[in-house]
Amino acid sequence: MSRSVRHAFARAIAVGAIALSTLAASAADLTVSAAASLTNAFKEIGAAFEAQNPGTKVQLNFGASGALLQQIAKGAPVDAFASADEETMDQAQQRQLVKPDTRVDFVRNSLVVIVPFDAPSVPKTLADLSPAGIKKVAVGLPASVPVGRYTKAVLEKAQLWTGIEAKMIGATSVRQVLDYVARGEVDAGYVYATDAAVMPDKVKLAFTVPTEKPVLYPIAAMAASTNAAMAAKFVAYVMSAPAQEVLAKYGFAKH
Repeated sequence: MSRSVRHAFARAIAVGAIALSTLAASAADLTVSAAASLTNAFKEIGAAFEAQNPGTKVQLNFGASGALLQQIAKGAPVDAFASADEETMDQAQQRQLVKPDTRVDFVRNSLVVIVPFDAPSVPKTLADLSPAGIKKVAVGLPASVPVGRYTKAVLEKAQLWTGIEAKMIGATSVRQVLDYVARGEVDAGYVYATDAAVMPDKVKLAFTVPTEKPVLYPIAAMAASTNAAMAAKFVAYVMSAPAQEVLAKYGFAKH
């Protein structure tokens, strides 16, 4: 990982930690850290949860799952955590940061390749991103961004990672990948299907990328939560029919 990438990751953690401290200072009832790809769905779910629980305020903190985990490990006040992959949640559980009995997989997603809406040609396969004509490919940083780990695993299995890594533009979250592609700053990018659907007028879905591991999203209440009952209630609500309908509306599939 280059120095600039390390600094960007460190800044993302620091900014998130400051934001969480500010939220805590405002006496929030419930703070939820969630993967960036959940942004649109969880904003709606959070509002619905508040409506069902008068007096409760849901504060949402979005970012790359790895960065969120680092914030939590450094003591950021979080009540519930939703990750875009099992690996990050496994790490949280190994560090005893979450309550294992509350952990549950609540949706699944899929990995896709997107290109700018006005791209002159659309790749059909992974190999189509290798030619010299494709100069920049946005990929989430594998060390901290789950979509980047899924991408690297697929490309390594196809023996294409070295070539893509040479033209890789690293991103600190899946939404940053989406932004790079939407602005035409790269030729293509790897995101989740749900992210591709956020900007249908700025990006085009090229193709879906099969992954060896399913893209599952776990959620759990935090061990250090000062509002354990409400944290458990929020986790349960995410599994409820109304919340699942919201997630489906944004393209997430049932686990």
